Amino acid sequence: MPELPEVETVRRNLEQTAVGKTVETVKVYWPNIIKRPDDHEAFSLMLGGKTIERVHRKGKFLVIYLEDLAVVSHLRMEGRYEWSDGGEPDKHTHVRFHFTDGTELRYRDVRKFGTMHVFNRGEEWNEKPLNQLGAEPYRDTSFTADYLHSRFQKTSRSIKAVLLDQSIIAGLGNIYVDEALFRVGVLPDAPAAGLGKPVLEILRKQITEVIEEAVKQGGSTVRSYVNGDGQAGAFQLNLFVYGRKGEPCKVCSHEIERAVVAGRGTHYCPVCQTKEGTEWLSALQAE
Repeated sequence: MPELPEVETVRRNLEQTAVGKTVETVKVYWPNIIKRPDDHEAFSLMLGGKTIERVHRKGKFLVIYLEDLAVVSHLRMEGRYEWSDGGEPDKHTHVRFHFTDGTELRYRDVRKFGTMHVFNRGEEWNEKPLNQLGAEPYRDTSFTADYLHSRFQKTSRSIKAVLLDQSIIAGLGNIYVDEALFRVGVLPDAPAAGLGKPVLEILRKQITEVIEEAVKQGGSTVRSYVNGDGQAGAFQLNLFVYGRKGEPCKVCSHEIERAVVAGRGTHYCPVCQTKEGTEWLSALQAE
């Protein structure tokens, strides 16, 4: 699933290429993608004649602003936006936005899990899905150690489970959670509530840094992700643990291991991320 860096890359591509274009027609081939309104034909009619003014993002959601409307789009597992100069769409094209200048933006989704909601502008932040999102680790001043501490103290879950919870931190997924925890030296199954503010400040800093580095490199192409121009990300070349089961750790040379934590495949280094390391961080918070 595209995470914050990948969705931010898509946002930047759409901001550069779609802003200023006016929708002529919209064709929906898979109505289940349209969640609001509940009539896909009404969705098409609402967007017709509207001009795209800007493209925003919150967590893993894109927010496309067209004059008085906001389209909230989630790519889910394999959704993507692609530009086309015409021709018949393939079976994985589910929504086509045809513009008055003759260009066409297509939403393709092999698994058909993506979603689109249309709101009157301004209402998008007060209703699902955006009103359920927590702070995000990219240019969000509310993402602080104090914020993390206040949220973590209310749960008995593992740190991995909490970092994946979009209502607490918006935008993180399996890749960047594993990478951030490696950088901090915390085991993925460590109790989130056991981490004090000094440790959480280190965690906040590392999460922010890994996200910013990934954004600079266009995200990570681990499976099928590409941006709107069909270009792959490059951050996967810098991954320390994710997807590297059996390979030597880039720091200590021990084999990277894989386990299931919070229901997700989790990669970690048993040497760099040890109970002793977690205890050291716990001692740090007591100082």
